[in-house]
Amino acid sequence: MRAFGLKDKTFAQETKVMAANQGLYNGFLAAGLLWSILSTKIDVAIFFLTCVAVAGIYGAYSTQKIKILYIQTIPALLAIGSLLFL
Repeated sequence: MRAFGLKDKTFAQETKVMAANQGLYNGFLAAGLLWSILSTKIDVAIFFLTCVAVAGIYGAYSTQKIKILYIQTIPALLAIGSLLFL
């Protein structure tokens, strides 16, 4: 609980399913990005990098934390740009 800044055990229990869903979602994104590394098709990489970028935009908007854009969205957009223009 402390790793995620949760002080209240009740809150942790109430959000357990949501956290598990988020973990599963992140697992699918990671699997997709791994697939894009192993695949020879650029479309796969662009699709999953776009998913990461959109998730970062939504995360920054919904939490009002601009730092998410720098950590998640911008690297994904730079990777897309690299794939398209290099």
